[in-house]
Amino acid sequence: MRVVYLNHETSVGFKINISMYTYFFKRYFDVLVSLIILVLLSPILVFLYLITSVTSKGGGFYFQKRIGLAGKEFYIFKFRSMIVTAEGFNTPQLTELNDGRITVWGKFMRKYYLDELPQFLNVLRGDMSIVGPRPEREFFINQINRRGGNFNDLIQIKPGITSLGQIRYGYASSVDQMMSRLKYEKLYLKKISLYTDVKIILNTFVSVLKAKGM
Repeated sequence: MRVVYLNHETSVGFKINISMYTYFFKRYFDVLVSLIILVLLSPILVFLYLITSVTSKGGGFYFQKRIGLAGKEFYIFKFRSMIVTAEGFNTPQLTELNDGRITVWGKFMRKYYLDELPQFLNVLRGDMSIVGPRPEREFFINQINRRGGNFNDLIQIKPGITSLGQIRYGYASSVDQMMSRLKYEKLYLKKISLYTDVKIILNTFVSVLKAKGM
C-alpha cells in the first residue's frame, strides 16, 4: 500500500496529543465493538447484500480508494447505493441532495446509514477506527489543501466510520462545505479521548434513529 504525498506537502498545522493508554484502548474498543456488531448483525448484513444485488446491477459491495493514516491509500467498503456508472471515467463527484445516481434501495440504506455497515470490516483490518475524521479521496484532499484547509492535520490518526464533523455538520456536497466541516474534524483532534468517542457514538446512534442520512 503506497503512501500518497498530498500536494507534496506532509507538514501539519498542529500535532495531536494522545496518550498511549488512549491509543491502545481505542484500538481494543474498535476491534471488540466491530466483532460484536458484525457477528450480531450478520443475518442483516447478508440480507442487505442480497437486496442490493438484486435491486440493481453491479453487485452488493462498493469499494473506493480513500486516504487514511499517514496518507496511506486503502479501499473503503460499503454496500453499493448508486448505479455502477455513477462516476465512470469522469472527475470524482460528491453526492448531492436528491442525487439521481442513487438507487431507490440506496436511498433507503443511506437514510439509516446502512450502506456504511461494511466499514466495520475496515476497522478490523486496521484501516479505520469507529470514531475519527471521515476519510476523503485524494482529489478532494488536494483541493482542500490548495485552499489552505490543511487536510494533512487529519491524517495523524485513523479515519472513522463516524466523526464529530458528521454529527455537527453532516454530509458535504461541495468543497466549500467540506472546508466548513473541516473545523469540526480538527476540533475532535484537540479533544480526542475515549469519553469524546463515546459521546460521538451515542449521537450517531440518535442520528440513525432519526434517519438523518443522505
